[in-house]
Amino acid sequence: MTPGGGPGRGTASFLAVLLGAAGALHLARPRTFDAIVPRALPGPARAYTLTSGVAELGVAGLLAAPRTRALGGLAAAGLFVAVFPANVQMAYDWRNAPPRRRAIALGRLPLQGVLIAQALHVAHGARDRTSSTPSREETLARIAARAAPQLPDPVAELDRARAERPGR
Repeated sequence: MTPGGGPGRGTASFLAVLLGAAGALHLARPRTFDAIVPRALPGPARAYTLTSGVAELGVAGLLAAPRTRALGGLAAAGLFVAVFPANVQMAYDWRNAPPRRRAIALGRLPLQGVLIAQALHVAHGARDRTSSTPSREETLARIAARAAPQLPDPVAELDRARAERPGR
């Protein structure tokens, strides 16, 4: 459990920052990302680059907000799966690159699995917290239920008054 936020909060923050930065980079420098869009995909690479950038920013926002964190975790996992072919394309394109670039390209492949696992951890942790945390309505209902026995019962009061009347 992370301080002040339950399981997965630090991971959610990390993923939100990572995806936010990646999304901003996709939009600011799309040419860099166009190069790794698999050529087998139909349509222009730029469309995939910009779409993934917008998706990364949106998912980052979902992860950052506690109410949408579970959905954000699932969306992040799906996004990491969706962009995996670009990582494979990059590894293939850089197969004859200098050793450092080749290591970066190959290192991204298993890292994607780690990111997917982290995103699922966030989704499940946020969902578990959400299901065990009562809603505002449930909290108000519990408060009312505790207060109700302390309030007089009007029917019982009428019955008692009738019973105490002379002539009965």
